[in-house]
Amino acid sequence: MRPALRTLAALAAGLVFGFGLALSGMLDPARVRGFLDVTGAWDPSLVFVLGGAVTISGLGYALSRRLARPVLDTGFDLPRTRRIDPPLLLGAALFGIGWGLAGFCPGPAVAALSTGAIPVLAFVAAMLAGMAAHGLLGSSARSSAIST
Repeated sequence: MRPALRTLAALAAGLVFGFGLALSGMLDPARVRGFLDVTGAWDPSLVFVLGGAVTISGLGYALSRRLARPVLDTGFDLPRTRRIDPPLLLGAALFGIGWGLAGFCPGPAVAALSTGAIPVLAFVAAMLAGMAAHGLLGSSARSSAIST
């Protein structure tokens, strides 16, 4: 289904997303840590960024429920379950710990690669290593569960 148009749409969405992250200050780990430091010198400015993200996401989700399929794909990729299980809780905890310690989450980290800063490169390398480890460990756990 129109791969060039899909690629162009993904590139445009990524550029808008990255620009929004830069404009909002999400590429600055100190600002993110200031937002997370609710008992110290709390910086509430990122509440508006998160509020805007939740609003846009909610509108997109509502729109997806009204459409038969996306314009550039054969179907929507929505969660199939609403179950909160241990892997979800562990992943959320690791995400939060990493965000608090490093001041980055995956989207802003990738956008911050444009700065060329060594801490950003180290974070993205560690993130990719973690993703690879999850892929290897997750696939071996799934295959052993299937075979037993």
